[in-house]
Amino acid sequence: MKIADAYEEFVAYATLERCLEKNTIGWYKFRTREEAKRRIFEYVEMYYNRKRAHSTLGYLSPFEYERRAF
Repeated sequence: MKIADAYEEFVAYATLERCLEKNTIGWYKFRTREEAKRRIFEYVEMYYNRKRAHSTLGYLSPFEYERRAF
C-alpha cells in the first residue's frame, strides 16, 4: 500500500467516524451489538454512500458511480 493510499483511507475512515458520531452513534444508546451493527449498516448504505463524493470515483458518490456503471 502506498502512503497516499493509506492517507486517503485514513481520511475516509475519519470522515465516516465523524458522520457516525454526529448522525447515529453520538445520540443513541444501542441495546445490543447487533442493533448497533444494523443501524450503522443502514446509515452507511442508505445515507452515507449516497452522498459522499470520492476522488477516485470522479467525485461521484459510490451510489451514483455504481448507478452510472450499470
